[in-house]
Amino acid sequence: MRRISTRTSHNGALAEINVTPLIDLAFTLLIIFMLTTPLIENSMELIVPSSSTATTPVDTSQVRIIEITAAGALRYEGQPINATALEETLVTAKAANPNLAIVIRADRTSTVQRFADIMDIVKRADISRIGFATRAEE
Repeated sequence: MRRISTRTSHNGALAEINVTPLIDLAFTLLIIFMLTTPLIENSMELIVPSSSTATTPVDTSQVRIIEITAAGALRYEGQPINATALEETLVTAKAANPNLAIVIRADRTSTVQRFADIMDIVKRADISRIGFATRAEE
């Protein structure tokens, strides 16, 4: 009696595609993207933009300058100051001059968080006229 086999002959084409390697590749890429995305988002730094239309304020007697150095140190009108003293100084200056304007000059390599902290201090001092210093394009 002859045996009937359900296998295909060695000469016939394979009718199914093996998708296991494709699924392995997709999961590997998914894991790589899941691990690298948070690292990319948290490494953002503030770079001071250039402006071709930078102008000087009209009344310079009402403008006070806050500088943020590369190390994160603060200067108010050229004098070193800490965050607590800066807030007290701004509240006093706002009481003396209601039209007070602030210009923040941040170093190119300072962090965004430090800039946001200074913006919070200025906002708590109830100063609404705030500018951000840029340099002219070369």
